[in-house]
Amino acid sequence: MPMGSPTSTACSGVPREVFIAGEAIARHRRCYGTGTFVFEPLHYLALIETKPNALDQAAALKDWDLPEAFQHLRHLLEARMGNRGRREFIQVLRLMEAIPMEMVASAVSEAIRLGVIGFDAVKQIALARVERRPARLDLTAYPHLPKMDVRMTAAADYAVLVPGTTA
Repeated sequence: MPMGSPTSTACSGVPREVFIAGEAIARHRRCYGTGTFVFEPLHYLALIETKPNALDQAAALKDWDLPEAFQHLRHLLEARMGNRGRREFIQVLRLMEAIPMEMVASAVSEAIRLGVIGFDAVKQIALARVERRPARLDLTAYPHLPKMDVRMTAAADYAVLVPGTTA
């Protein structure tokens, strides 16, 4: 198996725990082969958050199998906010340090569905699911989202569509 590969036949699938004062502080798969590495992507996110341009080159994240919604969210964030969007995407990934991936993925999908694309929205939805309560999303907290001005439609507004008439 090549160096840097996240799995090997010499690697145990059963995670080993690291304890301090009787409290489990980490859980890792072990690998006893030579020249092999076991990457835990979540452990690298804090470092990558400081260097967001390294997101695509990070060996630890290369084979990370994330649900499709995460890639969709990343695309939307980067299209809207550029490098700041990449930083927000990394913050979303970091939610998985405390919240199970399935809940975060569900929150990402819900945020996309609601059109509230951002770390704060995903975090609020995920926390609401953990706490089993409805999410409270206040869109005034998202100044980078486009503001919509929806007026009541009058029938006269459609007159401009008919040739030869004026409003």
